[in-house]
Amino acid sequence: MDQFTLNLIVVGITFAIYVGIAIWARAGSTAEFYAAGQGVHPVMNGMATGADWMSAASFISMAGIIALAPAGGYTQSAFLMGWTGGYVLLALLLAPYLRKFGKFTVPEFIGDRFYSGGARLLAVVCLIIISITYVIGQMRGVGVTFSRFLEVSTDMGLYIGAAIVFAYAVFGGMKGITYTQVAQYVVLIIAYTIPAIFISLALTGAFLPQLGLIGDYAPAGGDQAFLAKLDQVVTELGFTAYTADTPSMLNMFLFTMSLMIGTAGLPHVIIRFFTVPKVADARSSAGWALVFIALLYTVAPAVGSMARLNFTTTMWPGAVTGNALDQDAVSLDAIQNDPKLSWVRTWEQTGLLVLQDLNGDGKIQYFNDAKLAAENKAVEGATKALADARAANADAARITELEAALAAANEARIAKGAEVTVGGQTLAERGWVANEVVKVDNDIMVLANPEIAALPGWVIALVAAGALAAALSTAAGLLLAISSAISHDLIKGSINPNISEKGELLAARISMTFAIVISTWLGLNPPGFAAQVVALAFGLAAATIFPALMMGIFSKRVNKEGAILGMLVGLVFTSVYIFLYKGWFFIPGTEVYADVPANYFFGISPLSIGTIGAILNFAVAFAVSAVTKAPPRQVVELVESIRIPRGAGKATAH
Repeated sequence: MDQFTLNLIVVGITFAIYVGIAIWARAGSTAEFYAAGQGVHPVMNGMATGADWMSAASFISMAGIIALAPAGGYTQSAFLMGWTGGYVLLALLLAPYLRKFGKFTVPEFIGDRFYSGGARLLAVVCLIIISITYVIGQMRGVGVTFSRFLEVSTDMGLYIGAAIVFAYAVFGGMKGITYTQVAQYVVLIIAYTIPAIFISLALTGAFLPQLGLIGDYAPAGGDQAFLAKLDQVVTELGFTAYTADTPSMLNMFLFTMSLMIGTAGLPHVIIRFFTVPKVADARSSAGWALVFIALLYTVAPAVGSMARLNFTTTMWPGAVTGNALDQDAVSLDAIQNDPKLSWVRTWEQTGLLVLQDLNGDGKIQYFNDAKLAAENKAVEGATKALADARAANADAARITELEAALAAANEARIAKGAEVTVGGQTLAERGWVANEVVKVDNDIMVLANPEIAALPGWVIALVAAGALAAALSTAAGLLLAISSAISHDLIKGSINPNISEKGELLAARISMTFAIVISTWLGLNPPGFAAQVVALAFGLAAATIFPALMMGIFSKRVNKEGAILGMLVGLVFTSVYIFLYKGWFFIPGTEVYADVPANYFFGISPLSIGTIGAILNFAVAFAVSAVTKAPPRQVVELVESIRIPRGAGKATAH
């Protein structure tokens, strides 16, 4: 059976299961649509939360970022520490208290606690911005997976994914989504760990990838540690050592903290804890979620590092048992004709992997050419200008002028190569021009990993199903958060408080449909790869929702004026800082500063700024509250009732 048919069968079976569960668990009331009737078992909720949480960013992009990070893999461990640490904050500081509040949504809590429709409305705005930013990454993940494994265009893949989400999210609501996510968790965890076990056995001889990461490198006879081998190979090719320390500990700390408090402030995660029967269940389901998430997150560093080594040894066959430069780079002939390298050809067709034989020697040299960045950019610009002119049927004089400009850019790059060394020789001495792996998208590393390692076809099909499960489960949770914010908090909370339950349920489903259409459109034009876009959502959640919830639960003095101004400052400050480097509203070419460390204020990257936004939110809220009227008595009593269990009685001595 060919790979395409196998992919189609495995993905088709999983999709049929998801739709079948949605039909079985169809929501019949607003309580079921928003919170699954608050009757989900903590273990089931933990599993559903794990699937809700482990998005396309976790499944597809995270290991890719760890694998290919220019600064090395250690710096990117911030993703692991931040995302798992956030669940500890959730379990200890937020989940039980929000469940005790007993309502359906985060804006509803903020509106009641800060006794203000304006605060609730602002929370709705923040929630929608965060969720839409986040959902872009999920739709991108769906498109990438479909385009490769089902051999359809990225656009068609998005439409298919949107239709599946529509089928189980619009009709099932939280009830349908919850039980579908349980099935999706099972699919994605199996799909992630099975290839990792195969690859760990091949590279280190260890069954558990977690042990393989710190084990010995098997092809060298076990005389060298796996990570030492990886460091040796990548540094020989001019890259930063994989285990190198972070260049900026402050930035790494702020980024980790931003991810951590952002996790605790993500609305689609928080609403999961409204679905359990009791307050104690909210805390235990957060614990179970952490267990289920850790099953994937402890494997991710091994997947990233092993993918990096496998990819590099594919490009440099000599690196398998010796030094990379002891043998020639992989040849174009091998790429075209060797069945073991068929994955290169298939991923090239998606545009996510681009190889160019720049020096015409019939081989593909893969190395770090960061010192040629300016020259590479000049060649790229000249090439594009010439292609555009030819497409526009420009006159011969203009074409000649642009051809001369391209030739000059190429000559400048070759001249610069006389100053850049790899393995003790200059590029000019080696006859190299530049890195001939022109593009390798972070998002393909997990998806291509089984093919790079030559694993069986059913494993590759399973990875496709797992990637789709990860993206679709999180997309459904985000879309539900958007839907409930519009129908419950905006329509019922502000526009039409007297709407009937049937009318509200219809409004929720229409809102969900609208959100699916918008997210699909954004998925067609994503601003970046999945995990980077998601990191921006975390920054916004960290700077807006998390501080408001913390102050709402643990401070009796913070009032509506303080909360509203705090959230506004956090939202505006964080958004503007991100847009300065990423482009206004992520529109390419509108950035004010180049997104490089040299341009960061105090060395703080736009992905780390959420922590500063949160600090400003807290500072403004407390300062404004201190000089304005205290909250009314009933609000103080609400805070006390959330934090202190009623009817528990005093402790007695025995």
